Amino acid sequence: MSKSHIRKDDTVYVLAGRDKGKTGKVLKVLVDEDRAIVEGINMVSRSTKPSAKNPQGGIVKQEAPIHISNLSLIDPDSKKPTRVSVKREGKNVIRIAKKSGKEIK
Repeated sequence: MSKSHIRKDDTVYVLAGRDKGKTGKVLKVLVDEDRAIVEGINMVSRSTKPSAKNPQGGIVKQEAPIHISNLSLIDPDSKKPTRVSVKREGKNVIRIAKKSGKEIK
């Protein structure tokens, strides 16, 4: 299990796959699988049975996990994809954008 450069609520750029070139917000990071669920990216159709939440049932569109190697963090300053370096200060971990050299909040 490796540490991920992507966290929840980050804005990311898709590098590969059918959604290449799109951007979205990370909803959830699946650390054990090295995957992330990104809003509006990698949409799949799921067949669902009727339930209390969805009494009609039928086909529902939802996001599927995408591997984090296919995602790049968006630099908050330049609004372009960037690589990330990690700087440690005691127990704190600070992510730094390679393009601008600024801290990523």
